[in-house]
Amino acid sequence: MRTSGILLPISSLPTRYGIGGFSEEAFKFVDRLAQAGQSWWQVLPLGPTGYGDSPYQSFSTFAGNPYYISLDKLKEEGLLTEEECAEADCGQDPVYVDYEKIYFSRFKILRKAFERFENASEMEEMEIFCEKNREWLADYALYMAIKDSRGGEEWSRWPAKLKDRDPEALKSAEQELKSEVKFYSFLQYLFAKQWKALKEYANRKGIGIIGDIPIYVAMDSADCWAGRKLFQFGSDGKPLGVAGCPPDAFSDDGQLWGNPLYDWEYHRKTGYRWWIRRMERCSELYDSVRIDHFRGFAGYYSIPFGAPNAREGHWEKGPGMDLFRAIRAKLGEQKYIAEDLGFLTDDVIEMVKESGYPGMKVLGFAFDGSPDNGYLPDHYERNCVVYTGTHDNETIVGWFHNLNRRGKAFAKKYLGHRVIPEEDFVRLAMMSVADLAVVPIQDYLGLGNEARINHPATLGENWKWRLVPGQFDVHTAGRIRELTEISDRLPKDKPCAARQEKGTSQMKSDTDNTL
Repeated sequence: MRTSGILLPISSLPTRYGIGGFSEEAFKFVDRLAQAGQSWWQVLPLGPTGYGDSPYQSFSTFAGNPYYISLDKLKEEGLLTEEECAEADCGQDPVYVDYEKIYFSRFKILRKAFERFENASEMEEMEIFCEKNREWLADYALYMAIKDSRGGEEWSRWPAKLKDRDPEALKSAEQELKSEVKFYSFLQYLFAKQWKALKEYANRKGIGIIGDIPIYVAMDSADCWAGRKLFQFGSDGKPLGVAGCPPDAFSDDGQLWGNPLYDWEYHRKTGYRWWIRRMERCSELYDSVRIDHFRGFAGYYSIPFGAPNAREGHWEKGPGMDLFRAIRAKLGEQKYIAEDLGFLTDDVIEMVKESGYPGMKVLGFAFDGSPDNGYLPDHYERNCVVYTGTHDNETIVGWFHNLNRRGKAFAKKYLGHRVIPEEDFVRLAMMSVADLAVVPIQDYLGLGNEARINHPATLGENWKWRLVPGQFDVHTAGRIRELTEISDRLPKDKPCAARQEKGTSQMKSDTDNTL
């Protein structure tokens, strides 16, 4: 069935607290998606972010980001007051997130909610949540408590007994930091409770959630600290090799990501237990999952730890389909999307084909002037997902403005226009044969690169852009719905373009344009 969706990170939702979250605006966004005839909302990874604010460098691959917890919901539950919420200094810029101010204000106010929650009747429900998720939550909460007690220091610099998880040292830390451990468990309980409510609301509206799982975990993470055997670490606790990409036409030095590499032989011996747990967690959070850097499972680029750039790296063989067969045997058929972008060797192509997962097509890669470019829509198979661009790309307006003369000339010939409105690329994606079309909201709104989410291989000024109230209004939703209908992507239970979903208590009315 042909469907479509919109890409928008949770952090990019408009709220009065400096960053998007699970607030009323998130429910309004779902209502707009339903009004626009969409079937999917694609988000970025939901994990707690560290240095650089990237959702692909998280303190835990299992935990959720406390920044997304709705303060207004806590106020409704009597855990916060309006005065406390109003006093939180979350930054005054409505368009860009000020992560520094969020960091210093958000945890301070969440601690106030925690102090009041300790006397709440809901405590038993939280204890059930903690017990159910103990396998990852206990390590994560202790990790964050120790990290805070040491001024945010990375685990590799902790005293040897803590770094190496000496049982007595851990027991002592648990006792000394008991309240902090409970605080971080409390935050995960709130995250899970609020995200579940939002996801269930979206599902009732006919909207599925597409999540995103990074292939690697951050060095500064509970995953590495608590599961060193999973990765290529030496006896000194330092990684033997780190992840990245080789030099190419875009980067003479390649990309040095710095993530520790997996010990795939160890994973194989355990039946890929950790990966199965990770994908099982994804199935709880999302309805479908985009698997980042899919080619890295066929072969991965290993760079010696401490190398100044990626030039010294080499390729190693990954687990290939052995991993995904194990996942399928345990979890059954799941809806996965293979992020198969970049240089694809024969083994990667074969792995994508055998998996049956739809690959990705990005229109921003299509117009290099070559009619045999595989990203051009006339080369698509149905089993794929087409994007105008991803979070790593320019917006379609910014991309076309910067496209070279040859590319622009080819695009005009391909589309048959002397002058090309950028919205024609959105139409091209929607009209393509791809089973699923996903468009970043910026491209529907005609925004330039001021609304770009991320510049790969750069640090700072990323992951900041947000919608402002009123941008995604009823008129825009109607325009999207019309295109969705004529491209035969409207959900079959919503055949009439004039019909719009009525709001609920989460939304004041469907004439409220203040998303």
